[in-house]
Amino acid sequence: MLKGLFNIVVKEVKELVRDPKILLGMIIVPLIMFPLMGFAIQTSMEAVEETMGKLALGIMDQDHQSGVENLTAFLNALDVPTVIIEKPDLATAITYVAQSNLTGLIVVPPGFSQNLTETRKARLTVYTVFRGGGIAESSSSSVISSLLQTFEASLVTQKVSQAIPDDDPSVVLDPIEMSEQSIVGGIGVNVRPDVFFGVMMSQSTGMPIGIMMLLIFSMQLAATSVASEKEEKTLETLLTMPVSRFTILAGKLTGSILVAVVGAIAYIVGFSFYTSSLTGFMPNAGVDLAALGLAPTPLSLILLGVSLFLSLLSALALAISISIFAEDVRGAQALVGPLSIILVFPMIFTMFTNIYTLPLPLMILLLAIPFTHPMLAANAAFSGNYLTTLLGIAYVAGFTVIVLYIAARMFGTEKILTTKLKLRRFRLRRSN
Repeated sequence: MLKGLFNIVVKEVKELVRDPKILLGMIIVPLIMFPLMGFAIQTSMEAVEETMGKLALGIMDQDHQSGVENLTAFLNALDVPTVIIEKPDLATAITYVAQSNLTGLIVVPPGFSQNLTETRKARLTVYTVFRGGGIAESSSSSVISSLLQTFEASLVTQKVSQAIPDDDPSVVLDPIEMSEQSIVGGIGVNVRPDVFFGVMMSQSTGMPIGIMMLLIFSMQLAATSVASEKEEKTLETLLTMPVSRFTILAGKLTGSILVAVVGAIAYIVGFSFYTSSLTGFMPNAGVDLAALGLAPTPLSLILLGVSLFLSLLSALALAISISIFAEDVRGAQALVGPLSIILVFPMIFTMFTNIYTLPLPLMILLLAIPFTHPMLAANAAFSGNYLTTLLGIAYVAGFTVIVLYIAARMFGTEKILTTKLKLRRFRLRRSN
């Protein structure tokens, strides 16, 4: 029944790889684009760190009291260089700071020290120099604000110490010490929830993205394969070969799967480099997911593979069935393109929430989309929820059988050749 399948698969792979749009868009671009993005982010973060090391502030003293000396001493103790700006007016001081290598200007108004002494609200005006934008300058503004907030906290601590000399100021200001831990699988774990969920997100976020990319690329490949042969008039010749229509369909599906897997690997490799450039600046949380029973097991990976394969097979068959109604490659891509919505939609929800906690109509809608289930299986691989994965596999298998039957029926009749003629006649009637 599948005589000649290998030759059909080889033919499909060669034709797809020869297409420069596929080679460039699916393999070369992701291998270059993502590493370049990661390199740009990494370089920017290093530039920010270097800029923070060169942070220097100008102080315009309009108060001429002890409060300014305390502020200057506090900043110098934190290794932040300060320069007293002695200019006749604010405009001249701003011009001087803008032309210098200073990061910002702190203006201390008259009465600043007296307000602090008499426990009234004291004000400071802070100017951050804008020299062209970028992450470094936005970070500079945040760092200056943090420094002044720390100075404010030190003044509060000093006030409390004077008012209650026998008590520890830190206890008065922060009387409760909270220890945050997590419950995982019914067991208490000495890991803060924010750290734990951050690590889990870094482990599971990439899987739905990779699955979505794999499905989208595979559908585009399958649709292009049929439409290009219709456009180049080679489909008629292929259908007259001494092989069954089902073998041709199986060959196209298999060839598209092989090329799509290579493209998906290229995207995952590039995307992994990109995410590593971000996580490289995050402290190691030291969370052992395997010890907590949250690492993928061989069984969970096998179930994930089965779910992904069935979804991939149904997506390819669906794309081939739809592409029959297109006259050329551009038309096939236009018909298949909107299907990406039903891939992006579940990806967003599975990345950011548990869909079983959503309102019932929305949850039913998501579960009705067959491509939601491999994404759920990817998340379940970390929690060991095999029942959810098995139910999803059963649903996707049923959907795949239906789509394959439709695709096989179309390939088994002359509709694959006559559909274009019918559409053309319909257009002629409309034009008349």
